[in-house]
Amino acid sequence: MGADGPPDRDVSSEFVTAEDEGPRIEFYGGRGMSALPILFFIVWAVAQTALWRISDTSGLVAGMLIGLIVGMFFVKGSWTDYANTLFEGMTQPVAVTAIVAWLWAGMFADTLQAGGFVGGLVWLADALGIGATLFPAISFVLAAVLATGIGTGYGTTVAFVALFFPAGVLLGANPVLLFGAILSGAVFGDNLAPVSDTTIVSAVTQDSDIGGVVASRFKYVIVAAAIAFPAYILASSAMSGLDIAAGAQSILVAESEPIGLVHLLSMGMVIGTAVSGRHIVEAISWGIVTAVALNIVLGLAPVSDMLVFTAPASAPASEQLAFLPFLEVTTNADAVGVGGSIYTGAAGFFALSILVLLIIAAAQIMIRGGAFQAILDWSLDNLATSVRNAELTMVGSAALINAIITINTAAEIAIGPFISKVGERFNLNGYRRANILDAQTAALGYIFPWSGGVLVGFTEMQTLPGQYDWFEASMVVNPVEVVPFVFQGWLLVAVFVVAALTGFGREYTIDRQSEEVARV
Repeated sequence: MGADGPPDRDVSSEFVTAEDEGPRIEFYGGRGMSALPILFFIVWAVAQTALWRISDTSGLVAGMLIGLIVGMFFVKGSWTDYANTLFEGMTQPVAVTAIVAWLWAGMFADTLQAGGFVGGLVWLADALGIGATLFPAISFVLAAVLATGIGTGYGTTVAFVALFFPAGVLLGANPVLLFGAILSGAVFGDNLAPVSDTTIVSAVTQDSDIGGVVASRFKYVIVAAAIAFPAYILASSAMSGLDIAAGAQSILVAESEPIGLVHLLSMGMVIGTAVSGRHIVEAISWGIVTAVALNIVLGLAPVSDMLVFTAPASAPASEQLAFLPFLEVTTNADAVGVGGSIYTGAAGFFALSILVLLIIAAAQIMIRGGAFQAILDWSLDNLATSVRNAELTMVGSAALINAIITINTAAEIAIGPFISKVGERFNLNGYRRANILDAQTAALGYIFPWSGGVLVGFTEMQTLPGQYDWFEASMVVNPVEVVPFVFQGWLLVAVFVVAALTGFGREYTIDRQSEEVARV
């Protein structure tokens, strides 16, 4: 998913699955009613984003809160277990890991913005002749490289929406297609990166070694990417970009400077540190330190652009300390506060963080109430009747759970034991099971309008009108619009449907034994 964990963490035990213990909560109407809160939220999200085109994360938070309240009225007996399960879900480490990665990635991306990295990208694209037609495809490849290197698709989405998205829009690329290309790059890296949580979880839950899993899944990922890359070029040639008013586009391109490209060092610091085996929080922290230092030393941005305290003139010692580069004194009461890229980069994800915690809580209700297990039992008994049907069932069930539990690692941990049970029934190799599991998780976690990957990019995009005078609120892409254009995601799902039908890449236990499981 978005973030990898510490090297010594066993992520397989972080999300309580249906098999860990029986249902603890009984509902009027049976086990299926425990899915009511999450289903209410999905209907709310579809209505808000697709039918009414309201792009507001806070509105989704309200929908999830109301869904949880509605579900409470269908609980038999005391509501205490229901309430306790909400807290149980919200304290799952997998949710907190995603949130921490978003906050760090937001601070890093906004600090690079303050240092003119977007202007450097515009200058480079113009100098190399990379126009509107090629920009989405190039963004897809570069996002895939970054996500594979650092192991966080969410972090990559934040960085590329903050940096490549405005540059591409300025050069005339279609914003919806460009957003889809960025999400596709995140899908590629999240699926393939050895240090990605989804890669680790898929290996651990299927009793396979991480190295073998990564090596065996390359053929699926590259087939999807080989089709997605030219597809972005073709689509870009047919989909026009936005007209930046009053000739601002040509003026801004002409005024862009290459000095901002020095922040390639900042991104290199993150990639290098992550690839060396460091925790993603440590890697991004080094990137932030590098970016701040470059901004100050090279004069790319003053300290106040990265962190500033705007204090009222009446505050004690405000006048005496006004010489500090991060302190400003004002007589305007409305201007009092904290600002700068460090603050805004983190603050932009506060609402989304709350939403994620609530979604995980609703998923835990569904697990404890038995709806999750009911779905798995039915599919196991009625659909997995042959090896082909078993693999199609694994693909479909993983996709379904990812539609419900929108944080991809959490969904993967929840469905992992079921995938293992179905695969072992037909002696499917652990590598094959892990690849089926991770492909659906990595792909669909960046497609649904309410999924974590899409929302984290959308949240970052909402900050762009405040970053650039030319970027208008109407340029922000509605999450529902990007659904058809996450080519890598859809193609990866299609590859495994075809693989299940034809047997492409299928391996049985007798074909190859996995190495000893690499517990993390």
